[in-house]
Amino acid sequence: MINAALVGIDFGKTDFEASLEELSLLAKSAGATPAVTLTGRRSSPDAAMFIGSGKAEELRLACEANDIEIVIFNHALSPAQQRNLERALNRRVVDRTSLILDIFAQRARSHEGKLQVELAQLQYLATRLVRAWTHLERQKGGIGLRGPGETQLETDRRLIGERIKMLQGKLAKLRRQHGTQRRQRERTRTMSVSLVGYTNAGKSTLFNALTKAQAYAADQLFATLDTTSRRLWLGDEVGQIVLSDTVGFIRELPHQLVAAFRATLQETVQADLLLHVVDASSAVRLDQIDEVNKVLHDIGADTIRQVLVFNKIDAVPELATRGGTVERDEYGNISRVFLSARTGVGLDALRSAIAEIATAEPLADASQSLAADWSAVQEEPRWEPEHER
Repeated sequence: MINAALVGIDFGKTDFEASLEELSLLAKSAGATPAVTLTGRRSSPDAAMFIGSGKAEELRLACEANDIEIVIFNHALSPAQQRNLERALNRRVVDRTSLILDIFAQRARSHEGKLQVELAQLQYLATRLVRAWTHLERQKGGIGLRGPGETQLETDRRLIGERIKMLQGKLAKLRRQHGTQRRQRERTRTMSVSLVGYTNAGKSTLFNALTKAQAYAADQLFATLDTTSRRLWLGDEVGQIVLSDTVGFIRELPHQLVAAFRATLQETVQADLLLHVVDASSAVRLDQIDEVNKVLHDIGADTIRQVLVFNKIDAVPELATRGGTVERDEYGNISRVFLSARTGVGLDALRSAIAEIATAEPLADASQSLAADWSAVQEEPRWEPEHER
């Protein structure tokens, strides 16, 4: 573990403290030990060093006093800002995007996952080569090195561009394979259900509890990167459905990752039903719901029917008795289910809810009336006693 300094600037957003706490969890997930946390308030970022020269000097002194090896910003830095900060601090500086990419690189297990992460990293690196290769920004020279005059920087840009094209080709082939599998399911009229939600909301634990699978589940951010699908039997009337566990989302999810993980996220886009798993014990659960829905909109999955699954109710005293409660919207459609994937309370209610949706009106029609129905979630969820079982 290496000592890290965390930097967060409050630009007036209400979720600043929660975002800073999340940065600490991300840093720990990447293998760093947060030893220093520097905060401040600004109306806008400093163009040169994001935090301003005064704060940069304060940060430099804190780094020297605490033997800091790496500085992690809770924001996206421009290549120039990153370069200026590294010069001023004499330490490696990474931003939120780079940190998340690093975690993904550590966690990717499947061939497809590794391809997607490498693509995202190369797309990110391509904009920052000037920082890494400033000392090589000159013509090649010397015996055996005289050539057409291409600089080292140009060579690396060209090689990275070629590698990106190759990875995109491989991922396009995988998307076509996924499309073939989905068409096979459509021919057999098999319902497809995807688990989506904020990272560490308990999706994999719920997936394992429903399917008796052994998917990796841990109390950490981005424990799951690769989509895992299993068949789930819901009784003679419904038969089998396909349930998929997908990568978790997070606020300010890097655009490179959304683009690179199209093959994985395609499973979400093509689903008949989304089970939006929410960490009921989180103080910022409504913000997390909003962030997930933003990503769903970005990938074109915002019109798919969605049911909110409030998980981890065993960790919330006022919700402990709500296990198995099913709430409906003004149209009578199932909108929320309360359960604990860890204890198993409420799992039968969720199975029944999926079965009811599967046997109800065609999903394509149902999704039209429910596409915007999650707006009710903008208000704090009500835990009134009259709803208790």
